[in-house]
Order: sequence, then C-alpha cells, then structure tokens
Amino acid sequence: MKASAKMLLALSLIAASWACNTVKKDEGADLAQPKMTMTKAIPTLTKALFGKTADGRDADIFTLTNANGTEVRLTNYGGYLVSIKAKDKSGKFDDVLLGADKLEGYTGPNPSLGCLVGRYANRIGKGQFTLNGKTYKLFINNGPNSLHGGKEGFNRKLWTAKEVKKDGAVGVELSYLSKDGEENYPGNLTVTVTYWLNNDDEVVMDYFATTDKDTVVNLTNHAYFNLAGQGNGDILKHEAMINATQFTPVDSTLIPTGELKSLAGTPLDFSNPTALGARIDDEKDQQMVFGKGYDHNYVINKPLGEMGKAARVVEPVSGRVLEVLTTEPGVQLYTGNFLDGKYVGKGGKTYARRTGFCLETQHYPDSPNHPNFPTTTLKAGEQFKSKTIYKFSVL
Repeated sequence: MKASAKMLLALSLIAASWACNTVKKDEGADLAQPKMTMTKAIPTLTKALFGKTADGRDADIFTLTNANGTEVRLTNYGGYLVSIKAKDKSGKFDDVLLGADKLEGYTGPNPSLGCLVGRYANRIGKGQFTLNGKTYKLFINNGPNSLHGGKEGFNRKLWTAKEVKKDGAVGVELSYLSKDGEENYPGNLTVTVTYWLNNDDEVVMDYFATTDKDTVVNLTNHAYFNLAGQGNGDILKHEAMINATQFTPVDSTLIPTGELKSLAGTPLDFSNPTALGARIDDEKDQQMVFGKGYDHNYVINKPLGEMGKAARVVEPVSGRVLEVLTTEPGVQLYTGNFLDGKYVGKGGKTYARRTGFCLETQHYPDSPNHPNFPTTTLKAGEQFKSKTIYKFSVL
C-alpha cells in the first residue's frame, strides 16, 4: 500500500473512533439527564344546558378549562361571564366573579353581573344623540339618562353560540343581529363577541361589529371581581393601579362634562398602587360624592386603538393579581356602590355594597354628544374591532 493510501486509512480510522466516542458520550449524558419536551395540555371546552328563557328557548353554559386548572364559565344568554376560578398564592382555586348559579339569576333583575353590554355601554346623556342631522331618542333607565343599551340591551338577548379553537386556546363565539331601530338605534348591527381562555391564564374578549347604516356602538363586559373570592367580604383592601393621568369628570347624573381633567392630587389618582378603600369616602371631592365612590372613566395612557395596559389589581391576602389590557381608550372603575345585599348570588351568598369592583374597558360615556371624545360612530360598511384581556396571576 502506498504511503498516501496508508495515511488516508489512518485518518479515517481516527475520525471513526472519534465519532463513536462522541456518540457514546452524548448517549451517556442523555441517560444521566434525559431531555424532555414539556407540552402543556390543550385547554378544554364543554357545553351543558343552563336553563330556558321565558319564551322556552334553551340557554347553554360553556366551561373552558386550561392546563393550569383555571376555569371560565359563560352563557350565551346575555353573554354573561358566570364564573372565573383562579388560584391564589398557595395554589387554592376560588371563584373570583360575582354572579348566579342558575339562569334565573340573570333573566330577572340583577346589577349587570358579568354581562355583555351594548349597543352602547355606559351612559348617554338625556337619552338622546344626534347623528347625520337626525336626533335619536333612547329609553331612559338611569335618572335622566340611558344606560347600558336601554330597556333590553344585549344582556337580555339569546346569542347564537359556536365553539372555536386556535393554538393553545379554546373559545365561544357569540353572534347577534341587532335590527335597525332596536332600542331606537339606527342600522342593522351584526355583532360577534368571542371569549377565549388560553394557557397563560388570560381571558380574552374579541369584539367585532358591522352595520348597514351609520350608527353608534360601544361594547364591553360588566364583570364584577372580588379577588378574595366571590361573597368573601368587600374589595376595599384590593390595591389598584390604573394607567391614566386624566379622567372624564361627571355631573351629578354621572354624565361627562366634556372635559379631560388631571387626576393629580385627587382621590381618583391610581397612578401608584393604592387600596380601593383608602380614599373612597372622601367627601371633600365632589366627584366622589357624585359617584358615591368610584364610578368614573379613566383616559388610558396609550395611543388610540393600540393594545396597552389599563389597570392592575392585587388582593394582598390571597396574592391574586388581575391585569387588564385593551385596545379601548378608556376604562370605567366602578366599586359596586349600588350593590345593596338584596341580590342572592352563587352559593346563596349576598352581595352587599362594595363587595365587587368593575374595570369596564370602553369608549368614553356619552361620546356621541361630545365631539372632542374619540368617536363611537360606526359608518356603514366599516368594521368595529376591539380586544380586552383579563390576565390572572399570583404575587
């Protein structure tokens, strides 16, 4: 064999030996520390009968559960969020949402506990607005004003439900056609609202609407939270931070004056984490007197239409944390000032004053009557889109 051939053979043997040793070393490492690919379980969704409406139609309840054990229940009657079970710092799960055990708790009189609100969330002053030169008069149901869509808002409708899935999340898509003239609003408004639960413990709400005639629209969910667990006392020790430096001050009927006012130096300032009860009864501030506590719209610090953080609330004993993110320009903080203990909720518990708080993402109240506010006009052929996220975690 020539020298060059011998040298090539030697080099080949060395390389083969090195390759074999490398494989054996890696195999040994794998045996000592096996490589594992952790895959979270896909969230699940089940459906059951919740009850029958007054006209005999079936209303369903949907249960969404993720890989962490977080559970969301909702019904297609009124788009109500019925319960949200979230864990505390010790791993214990509690229902943190005020609500009812049975459909009858929602079809009868109730303080909008977790409902889907429309066509227009919050208040419209004196129950009227003018659009394209025509004045529309609405049902008056809150002092001199129209509140949360009128006499029979979206929370009194049976929505068409469809189970949906996407990567790492399950959801329920609710759809409804609000016909031209319903509650005296113009236009056939086609609405789709999808509730999602993912493995990041986020409850995501996607809102979508179109109309065949210019109209106004403002959609939200009216969830009441108590992060200590529903029915477990008041919410005054919850610590809140709201990402806002301005708010829309109101008159004695809780209709915005049209101003954008600084929060600095007022009891409404939550730019730093502060207990909800620390200044809630400050009678030196006229805004607190008007609202009998907090019932005010905050101007979120972010570009219009972009997703951003609106608020963060911590319940210090349980360690539960709720973060609210949204594409909406405002968020209404309401501290259950008009809960009176007469409503019987889940497990027979009653909800006294200030036993729940709301963070309703929205356009500003009475926007159709304030041209300087971000518009709530939806023109024929255009699309309304909005997203809000309730994200749960622990300290």
